[in-house]
Amino acid sequence: MTQTPELESLTEESLTRGLMVLAKLDSDLARILETLGPPPIWSREAGFATLLCIILEQQVSVAAARAVFTRLCGVVVTLTPENFLILDDVQLRAIGFSRQKILYCRGLAQAMPTAGNANATGQLDLTKLEKMDENTIRTELKRLKGIGDWTVDIYLLMALQRPDVFPKGDLAIAIALQKLKNLATRPTPVQLEEMTQQWRPWRAVAARLLWHYYLSNPK
Repeated sequence: MTQTPELESLTEESLTRGLMVLAKLDSDLARILETLGPPPIWSREAGFATLLCIILEQQVSVAAARAVFTRLCGVVVTLTPENFLILDDVQLRAIGFSRQKILYCRGLAQAMPTAGNANATGQLDLTKLEKMDENTIRTELKRLKGIGDWTVDIYLLMALQRPDVFPKGDLAIAIALQKLKNLATRPTPVQLEEMTQQWRPWRAVAARLLWHYYLSNPK
């Protein structure tokens, strides 16, 4: 199979190309495509606000996390690290942040190299990170407390549009694949990693197909 360049970002054109490749590789994925049509590309703008939103989405429903994020954006109209750090614990709790998410998101904001932020440690430059390879990005992001593989995977997949990222810790994807393949038990992250090797280098496209399938089926 022709390998895509490691730093190539998905576009609508390459998404379509990846879908065609996957449909030939896997009849179950072909069935999703035939029944439901192509999935959205589900892109997000790279940067602080998106990474903060993904942290909010950890271990809660997307709807619940988006509600908190929307309330935050109503209080902080321009969501920058500096503006986020102005908010104290009481304000963030009123918006809907858990104590743990306050810790994680404040740590992220403090790590950003921002002008005028006396508390910034300058550990993380997301703009420079965009040009780096996946392993470097993963290592740098995981230095921050509260950022693990799932958060990195979603950021790589949706914000940086990397074509071969697969969020093996994503519950919706595990549920979708169990149903799609008629598996007796829900696959573990290790099993998902093994099962999806045949989909390289288009695993991020396969992930979108599985989310598409999950969202189109009763839970």
